[in-house]
Amino acid sequence: MSVQVVAAKMAEVELKDGKNLAKNDPHEAGSSAAASPTAEPSVKAGESSPGLLTPNPVKMPQASAMKRPDPQQNGGEAFVNRDGTVAEAPRMKKIQFADQKQEFNKRPTKIGRRSLSRSISQSSTDSYSSAASYTDSSDDETSPRDKQQKNSKGNGDFCIKNIKQADFGRREIEIAEQEMPALMALRKRAQGEKPLAGAKVVGCTHITAQTAVLMETLSALGAQCRWAACNIYSTQNEVAAALAEGGFSVFAWKGESEDDFWWCIDRCVNLEGWQPNMILDDGGDLTHWIYKKYPNMFKKIKGIVEESVTGVHRLYQLSKAGKLCVPAMNVNDSVTKQKFDNLYCCRESILDGLKRTTDVMFGGKQVVVCGYGEVGKGCCAALKAMGSIVYVTEIDPICALQACMDGFRLVKLNEVIRQVDIVITCTGNKNVVVREYLDRMKNGCIVCNMGHSNTEIDVASLRTPELTWERVRSQVDHVIWPDGKRIVLLAEGRLLNLSCSTVPTFVLSITATTQALALIELYNAPEGRYKQDVYLLPKKMDEYVASLHLPTFDAHLTELTDEQAKYLGLNKNGPFKPNYYRYY
Repeated sequence: MSVQVVAAKMAEVELKDGKNLAKNDPHEAGSSAAASPTAEPSVKAGESSPGLLTPNPVKMPQASAMKRPDPQQNGGEAFVNRDGTVAEAPRMKKIQFADQKQEFNKRPTKIGRRSLSRSISQSSTDSYSSAASYTDSSDDETSPRDKQQKNSKGNGDFCIKNIKQADFGRREIEIAEQEMPALMALRKRAQGEKPLAGAKVVGCTHITAQTAVLMETLSALGAQCRWAACNIYSTQNEVAAALAEGGFSVFAWKGESEDDFWWCIDRCVNLEGWQPNMILDDGGDLTHWIYKKYPNMFKKIKGIVEESVTGVHRLYQLSKAGKLCVPAMNVNDSVTKQKFDNLYCCRESILDGLKRTTDVMFGGKQVVVCGYGEVGKGCCAALKAMGSIVYVTEIDPICALQACMDGFRLVKLNEVIRQVDIVITCTGNKNVVVREYLDRMKNGCIVCNMGHSNTEIDVASLRTPELTWERVRSQVDHVIWPDGKRIVLLAEGRLLNLSCSTVPTFVLSITATTQALALIELYNAPEGRYKQDVYLLPKKMDEYVASLHLPTFDAHLTELTDEQAKYLGLNKNGPFKPNYYRYY
């Protein structure tokens, strides 16, 4: 809009004000008439009309119609008269409601363990509403281990943050069910058969709304479940409360200590009169604890289902050493888990986790991604699409060649560690980012982990007297060097997406369905089908999991004719690929 148009509109508004003023005050009629472009000017003999002497017929408002703030009146307004004197305008009192004043006076003077700033930032990462994010400070200061809680049915066989959050958690679970079509279909199809009747499943996974749908599906199929968290930061407290209210024995809360973590696992396993016969693990910690503390339990355990790189690696080590005494199902390397949970899930959740914690802009940032497996591929694709300059480190020449063909520069970490803005680990290995690299990072470098294990970043080496830790917001720490340099460490080196944000529910539906089918297979398998070794999920089950999710997209599979099936040497109903086939 041009300056002339703005000035004209302002003048028009003031002229209208002048007309209204003339109606109320006859002494001001002359002024308003002179200012109005439509009024006939009253010109005495021998005088010139003001409107004819000025190039613009629209005059600025007279002094009597102008107002200015009077600094002596604390922001009040005053009228400027023609003679230059200032007359005070009637002052208007602002109304302050009593409850507003009382609310201001109620502002807390002492802050408990959870500061106000942390409470505010926490609300951005908690998945339930802000109303549920703020709990009584005394509740926050009390460890769940020291509280006696019972659900509405009087059952107290659980240990969670706050049972009162169950209603919020139930709504979260109901939302998750809408995006987990395969689990809901499996629950509906197999509920009458109860394929897990008699199964006593002890689980150690992330406790989220999506896991809750899996647990309730296992229960609907006949299983009894006891559960702990595999990550001290990923538990959704409201979901744990909803599960406890529903009768599940859950031992988990967000922000557990290391001691709490192992205590919760022990409470799941060690219950008089209850013996697990199936294990569902994510990371191998539950399996490790039973081997260490209760090895006799494996006499009645029919199998282990493991979904993580780290846990599967541990199982293969046990098998190689001849110490694996039950069959184990490697869910992590199933096609549906690798391609959808690891690749497509991380492609979306890496950006979500970084945005929620740091508000970083990705365009132009230099990022190094350590590892170009399925997780690394997803992270690199997302960051490249956002305009980041992405480097890749890799030990496998095949994955390294894939990175090069996808347009990424393959480097060693020490070659770029001084210049990159973000470091992301995706290997599942240990000591990928050691203290030497942390010392050489630039000021403000963001360091995070997308692999399962919390050993990729050498966080322990940062807990030394010369370094200062500063908690900025939930799951975000600044580690400050003596010279003032600081790095931004996310989730203390633990899994970024599940610790600091959320992951797409749909891809978790694929993984959870795979886990459920693996449990059903191992539990119902005739004796001798599976030996004391690690097995991949049968290809037929992988294809079945995928087919359960296709109706969501209104997708229609093409069916082979008898002639085509005979030509390819396939069964019309699958499996359609041999076990050695690579899905790229």
